[in-house]
Amino acid sequence: MKVVAYAARPDEYAAFERYSEEFGFAITLIGDRLSPESVKEAKGHDAVTFLGNCQVDREVLHTLAEYKIQYIASRSAGFNNVDLVAASELGIQVSNAQYSPNSVGEFAILSMMNLLRRMPVSYKKSQINDFTLRGLQGRELRNQVVGIIGTGKIGQTVAQGLQGFGCKVIGYDPYPSPQLDGLLNYVELDELYAQADIITLHVPLTGENQGMIGAQSIAKMKNEVLIVNSARGELVDTVALIAGLRSGKVAGAALDVLENEVGTLHMDCSLEPLSHEPLALLKNMPNVQITGHSAFYTRQSVSDMVEAGLGNLHAFFTTGTAPNLLSA
Repeated sequence: MKVVAYAARPDEYAAFERYSEEFGFAITLIGDRLSPESVKEAKGHDAVTFLGNCQVDREVLHTLAEYKIQYIASRSAGFNNVDLVAASELGIQVSNAQYSPNSVGEFAILSMMNLLRRMPVSYKKSQINDFTLRGLQGRELRNQVVGIIGTGKIGQTVAQGLQGFGCKVIGYDPYPSPQLDGLLNYVELDELYAQADIITLHVPLTGENQGMIGAQSIAKMKNEVLIVNSARGELVDTVALIAGLRSGKVAGAALDVLENEVGTLHMDCSLEPLSHEPLALLKNMPNVQITGHSAFYTRQSVSDMVEAGLGNLHAFFTTGTAPNLLSA
């Protein structure tokens, strides 16, 4: 079977070689994102694998259907970039990936610690040789209430990882996990906003939760709340967050993802003016940690993602379905 892999990075090549041999695939690696312009590269292939920054809309899916491609597999966990309704109408089956939850979970806890101990401020001060203590007084995690929004595998990993710090952990999820009994207390979302000193997001992006962290929800939060987002940028209304940071209502934010990040994050923008205006503002705020959608980026997770993408395609071809099948 011939499989084309879009948005293939050099760090994935070894895993592609390993798992394509294991599953018996002939792999074509394409560096470009899947888009209406690049979809032509899929012609003559039997299946497609792609990442979360690819544009898998109705136009692209229609072209794939014309190429008689029935199976496509994301190597990312998020699937908000895929028009699942169109895929269903066109008879294309779609899967997403599951990978090491420790990658994002550990990164989220690291981000909490960085904000609590004012590390973004410290880094900026050291760059101008200011080694005074001014502005560096932090907080201890054991004295905080951490609110986890979304208690799937990554949220569960965060809850488990926080146990050694002695902090109180609360969570919100429409589908509570019995695995977290004794590790956190489930509360309603407004109650989490009111109680948490730190809020960390671990939910997939849907039409219902876009902008869930916005002006109204921030108004319900504690003064000097800290916000960590390593899920999807569109969960946070960036304009409202900037207003909260400027007013002091939000004491700090750690953002690994941003609204409208495609075309900026994972790109080298060092030799040109930064066109993402909210990012330009956030970068200049001393209490903001900005990273380039790298929370997932460990050796283990990269291998897991390629294995999941190709493994799901192998399951599609051999059984007609896959473990991570998505439906509209």
